[in-house]
Amino acid sequence: MSQSAPASRSYVSHAKVISALTLLSRILGMARESVVARYFGAGVVSDAFTVAFKVPNLFRKLLGEGALSAAFIPLYAQAIKNDPDEAQRFAAASVNLLGMILLGITAVGEVILWAATLTPMRPESLLVVRFTQIMLPYVLMICGTAFLGGILQVHKRFALPAFAPVLLNIIHIGVIITGARILMLARASENAKIALQIRLAYWLAGFVLVAGVMQIGMLMPALKAVGYRWSLRAKIWTPPVKKMLLLSIPVALSAAVLQLSVLVDTGITVWLTRGVDTGQRIHMLGLSLPYPMAMGAVARLNWAQFLYQFPLGIFAIALATAIFPGLAADAADLDRAKFRAALRHGIRLTLLEGFPASVGLIVVRYPAIRLLFQHGSFTAADTQWVALSTVFYAAAIWAFSLQQILNRAYYSMHDTMAPLMLSIVTIVVNTVVEVPLAFTRLGEAGMACGTLASFAVQAIVMLIMLDRKAGGIGLRGIAKDAGKMLVACAVMGMACFGVTLLPHYPQGMRMIVSAEQLVILMVTGGAAYGLTCLLLGVKWSQD
Repeated sequence: MSQSAPASRSYVSHAKVISALTLLSRILGMARESVVARYFGAGVVSDAFTVAFKVPNLFRKLLGEGALSAAFIPLYAQAIKNDPDEAQRFAAASVNLLGMILLGITAVGEVILWAATLTPMRPESLLVVRFTQIMLPYVLMICGTAFLGGILQVHKRFALPAFAPVLLNIIHIGVIITGARILMLARASENAKIALQIRLAYWLAGFVLVAGVMQIGMLMPALKAVGYRWSLRAKIWTPPVKKMLLLSIPVALSAAVLQLSVLVDTGITVWLTRGVDTGQRIHMLGLSLPYPMAMGAVARLNWAQFLYQFPLGIFAIALATAIFPGLAADAADLDRAKFRAALRHGIRLTLLEGFPASVGLIVVRYPAIRLLFQHGSFTAADTQWVALSTVFYAAAIWAFSLQQILNRAYYSMHDTMAPLMLSIVTIVVNTVVEVPLAFTRLGEAGMACGTLASFAVQAIVMLIMLDRKAGGIGLRGIAKDAGKMLVACAVMGMACFGVTLLPHYPQGMRMIVSAEQLVILMVTGGAAYGLTCLLLGVKWSQD
């Protein structure tokens, strides 16, 4: 066993902590989305709230967990080793800088949104603007929480940052259930229901800000314990901050391209969705075509994305978060043997979890969707569309999981240009694939197919480039293990299909039946995959 094995056990143990807390958050997230589906369904209100809530999350990924954080963590990790006092000043200056940027974004954004309300627009678009106006200040809180969580992660304190999303989910669930009862939404007529749903969505938007304040407050005691002190007097324009900004520019552009892709996807979906006041056909490029998507497409795609993001948060993102500070420290050494060994181990673990997650979600999609969403305002027709989109999103899990590790490896080596260039390729591939497919029988699921194509291309190209840049990470050995994992996935799929043919396999559409099906398929698939990997000698430990 290599000398880096203790470090390997360290980040794996941290990943387990993050995974456990993320699992709790995702379970509550499932409950939240189930409640949303029950009381809002796939309609104009859920579409509008979903689009509006994407805005603060976009900036979280762009700044809080993106550009500044990706550049800050490697520099802060090195500063902690060399001069803890200087590291503290660097952290305080970085937080002040982030706060100034976010305040500016919020102020400018509110002015733009106010101006937008003065122009004629579709009712559903106006609703998006109103919800966004309320939730835009959440940018300050969610980005601050993510960045402050990065400080704690360098100090090997991963629990609280991973627990922070739990608060948001709890508040979401509480507001929706309590508000629905106060408004007597379940008893409302179809004509009155939309107005009540809009009122409830306004309440929910307001409480998003309450959750943001609570998330930041929760981190403060731990930050104080590791020596961080917030100070308005901290000088911002220092050499470490300048270096961080220099490194963060390509990361920001890369993250901006990725988030632009998300916005483009959402914008295309809204544009191609038949609205309450539109005709039956859309006119573009001199052609008259039927609208390829029905109302609720944004919400349905969001629920499909939620399903594939569930295993991502529990496994891939947790592992990448835990390994990043160690990779950043190892990459600074002249001898990068530890860096390559840790990276190789991280890639193996990612694929070991990513491949079965892709196949497994495809297998269990129907019972999972019926159990979580198909009740109240969520219809069986919605289930069919969400299930179709889930097939393509699920098939991309392994690729997106791999990107989490690879991006952090590039950032650890202070290479921020390669992810930027590949992000540009991703958005081009995504758009070129998804728009034509949206006009086929795939409809809204064509958007998910574009995501699959772009993620797969980016992951494979990044891996090949990183192998060359790092001086060889053992791609042949990784590919050999990956082949064994795929064989195990095939066995898992056949085992799950076989169990559905047994005479005592539960049948029906009731929630209890869906729960039974889900448990049977998960146990069968997990056992088949694990046993096959064991028999094939798949490597999981570090070389």
